[in-house]
Amino acid sequence: MNFLSHLYLSGDSEGLLIGNFIADSVKGSDLLKYPQEVQKGIILHRKIDTYTDAHPIVEESKKRLRERYKKYASVIVDVYYDHYLAANWNNYSSLGLDEYAQQVYQLIHVNKEHLPLKSAMFNQYMVEYNILVAYARLEGIEQVLQGMSRRASFESNMQHAIHDLKEHYELFGKEFEQFFPELQQFVNTQIEIS
Repeated sequence: MNFLSHLYLSGDSEGLLIGNFIADSVKGSDLLKYPQEVQKGIILHRKIDTYTDAHPIVEESKKRLRERYKKYASVIVDVYYDHYLAANWNNYSSLGLDEYAQQVYQLIHVNKEHLPLKSAMFNQYMVEYNILVAYARLEGIEQVLQGMSRRASFESNMQHAIHDLKEHYELFGKEFEQFFPELQQFVNTQIEIS
């Protein structure tokens, strides 16, 4: 899953949200440098990624993209799924997406001392372009995919993935709708265990 999903799945816990946000910038045992609740968020992020990558519904989405985008298919699916969460936000939250995004931006700002450099830089970009809200629009997804393509280490062609999303919009949407409740249930059990 991409940023919006990870943040949303953190629930009301500030520490889980911060950990979930910075997890991709925290390698291995470096997580021990953070407060316990942030550590739990980092671990939760890793569990969400593992669960998502192995899920058969997500595999169907990736399979549709793999020939064209190779290893980047899973990254693209993560972005697509964030789009469906944002576009259907009212089905998942009583708080409007704009208001939710502003609360998240403020919370991350207040906890900026916990942000690794890479996360801090992304946070500036996220706030400046209001990425969490932009995910709801196809134009926003197109910009995100173009930016990711520019930053990719290898030729990714991700800038073209908006066409695949438009072509198979309903199918990706159905897969998200089937998968996301299962992911929510998984996350709830992980939070209960920790």
